Amino acid sequence: MDKKKIQKIEEVSDRVEEEVANMDIVDILLDEDNKDPIVLVDGNGKRLSFEQIAVIPHNDKLYAILKPIDHIDNVEDDEAIVFYVQEEEGKEPVLMVETDEKVAIDVFEEYYDLLDEAEGKKKKKK
Repeated sequence: MDKKKIQKIEEVSDRVEEEVANMDIVDILLDEDNKDPIVLVDGNGKRLSFEQIAVIPHNDKLYAILKPIDHIDNVEDDEAIVFYVQEEEGKEPVLMVETDEKVAIDVFEEYYDLLDEAEGKKKKKK
């Protein structure tokens, strides 16, 4: 590939990355067409990629169940993490790890209930 094509690809890639960076995390989570990983930055500035599993409204909060793509210490390959959307006036919404184990379990149970309900609807259609 010649240098002009490579440069053009890099420009488009940079522009897309900038547009995504300017999107609100809630918009990204709720975008049904989004198949890209959710990229978050940890407290040390390290970028971590996640696969979005589900978005669950629960007790007047919005939660996201995300499965790490990148290795995270103390998180098994088959585990997912519950995050909540923290919104503060005048600031962009951010995702925070839900540290209350009971709330995280409740969110997972709600997710499993939705899966069961969807599976039941599929069986009825057949």
